[in-house]
Amino acid sequence: MLDQIFPEYNKLFSDIWGVSSKAVLEKCQTPEGVLELDINDLTELLKTKSKGRLGFNKAEEIQNAAKNTFGIKIAKKVFKFQIEQLISQVLFLEKQMKSLDSEIEFYYSQFDCHLTTIPGIGPTVKQSGQFLSNKNKMSKRGSPYLRRALFLSASTCVLHDSPLNEYYNKKRSEGKHHLVAVGATSNKLTRIVFAVMRDNKDYVPIS
Repeated sequence: MLDQIFPEYNKLFSDIWGVSSKAVLEKCQTPEGVLELDINDLTELLKTKSKGRLGFNKAEEIQNAAKNTFGIKIAKKVFKFQIEQLISQVLFLEKQMKSLDSEIEFYYSQFDCHLTTIPGIGPTVKQSGQFLSNKNKMSKRGSPYLRRALFLSASTCVLHDSPLNEYYNKKRSEGKHHLVAVGATSNKLTRIVFAVMRDNKDYVPIS
């Protein structure tokens, strides 16, 4: 639709579905609409949506393109209506996606306390009535491949100078068997991996 009434528009933005472009299309859907918009208002709109990256020069470029467009001149009201509907649908879907992302993030955060038992590197919990055992075997639930990968990674970490090596040595000093200490280190490594994924930040060891 847009490429028929305003074919030059596609070249004005690197992404016509980007924030700045959508704001322009939401405001004016035809070349005539662009020209009717005061250039100062268009400049301010671009500045706001692009966080200062775009301004008067881009506004002038858009209006010049609208003025010299070779798009079709017929049935513009129909095209305008269709573009309005399309933009409304896109904005609605984006709002729904943000809401869904928030829900996913909320439920994802609830898995933190269960993470170390899922791969099979954390302790199982034995409970009967009000009795809760604290002397349990390591869980064997979950993927054996993931368990092996984490165990081998932890085994490598304990050989080098690192916080995980210190943690391993601490467990050994408590009288833990080598394999038990490595298992505990795997548990800690899993929590580190989870925190990196959850916070989307690089791992920085605490000195």
